[in-house]
Amino acid sequence: MTQRVVVTGLGVIAPNGNGIADFEMAIRKGQSGLRANAAMAESGFGCRVAGVPQGVDEIAESMFDSDILLAMNSGHRLACIAAVDAWTDAGLERPAADSDEVDWDTGAILGTGVGGMDTIAQKVVPLINAGKVRRLGSTVVEQVMASGISARVSGLLALGNQVTTNSSACSTGSEAIAEGFERIRRGAAKRMICGGAEGESHYIWGGFDSMRVLCRGFNEEPEKASRPMSASAGGFIPAAGGGAVMLESLDSAIERGARIHAEVAGAGINCGGHRNGGSMTAPNPNSVQRCVRLALDSAGIAPAEVGAINGHLTATGADPKELFAWAKALERTPETLPPITSTKSMIGHALGAAGAIEAVATILMLKGGYIHPSINCEDVHAEIEPYAASIPHQLRELPDLRVAVKAGFGFGDVNACIVFKKWEG
Repeated sequence: MTQRVVVTGLGVIAPNGNGIADFEMAIRKGQSGLRANAAMAESGFGCRVAGVPQGVDEIAESMFDSDILLAMNSGHRLACIAAVDAWTDAGLERPAADSDEVDWDTGAILGTGVGGMDTIAQKVVPLINAGKVRRLGSTVVEQVMASGISARVSGLLALGNQVTTNSSACSTGSEAIAEGFERIRRGAAKRMICGGAEGESHYIWGGFDSMRVLCRGFNEEPEKASRPMSASAGGFIPAAGGGAVMLESLDSAIERGARIHAEVAGAGINCGGHRNGGSMTAPNPNSVQRCVRLALDSAGIAPAEVGAINGHLTATGADPKELFAWAKALERTPETLPPITSTKSMIGHALGAAGAIEAVATILMLKGGYIHPSINCEDVHAEIEPYAASIPHQLRELPDLRVAVKAGFGFGDVNACIVFKKWEG
């Protein structure tokens, strides 16, 4: 028998808000978290705007012991803050550090797109080139290996089920949730902390700037720089952050009397094979449609039941193609496409963390019966104009919202889609 899967905990640390309360207030208001970035300017970037969570070190210092902090780079801190917040939001107590008990029923899938590049650039390469290998320290491997984020969380929370890190470019965070959902659904775990994190570093973002896929035209107006679905979109804005959800079998949640935020009804993962327009940097539109339909079929939900979309929508030339793919997958016309929004318009593109942070936003919208604004697209792209009525420029109340879909489409032509249902218990 398959298990029903619900969300019992949420954790987020984002450029426009840390913690669920502040983050939800920000997305309701359409509040941008983008700011001028001095390191990008000093390094000669064309784009000089980024989305960076504020006060991360202070939050980490209040949550973790000093010896653990020394072994954490930026990505580790963001992942651990989000994961521990999801754990406590689920009504669970943090285990004592000196306890020998292991939670064999709970695991974690926490992804990252680039991993420890900041540590490699700031520490590993300079010290090795200077002949000072011994000064790297005993924790450098933990910080540069991609699985360091999930491994660190497993130690903090004594997790004994599957603990791993996935990496599928910009679909990473969504894919992590989809994989955790499937593990619980088939009865291999009771609980899985799933999501993603991406550290703050201009070294992580430099390659994208050299590709000219970052926005260069709004350096003097940072809050207007991320412009998904806009005619004046000039590329995405890089960001850092972390998002995590506690997925749990419905039986387990009921047994311990947990609060339920939403139900994960289904998920789909696929790849376009770099065919039919798909490539290392562009999605195969057929695979995008198939991924959405895979998720709906997994959920047993008809396309007509979808009431809101939180798209991938990065403010690049791929936005119109994505919108057309959504319309085809959901069998909708320009007049019937459900509301579609982009969280990236407020926080930028957090790469491996994007899908996780945006999934948290989707769950909050579903639970609260609204869809947050997609800002900075007053000048809707000409190809998207027929669907303009579906784009919320202000908060849109949707009290009857029952099904919302979140997807991520990443470099490598990889896709992940999640179907969330309102929990009505």
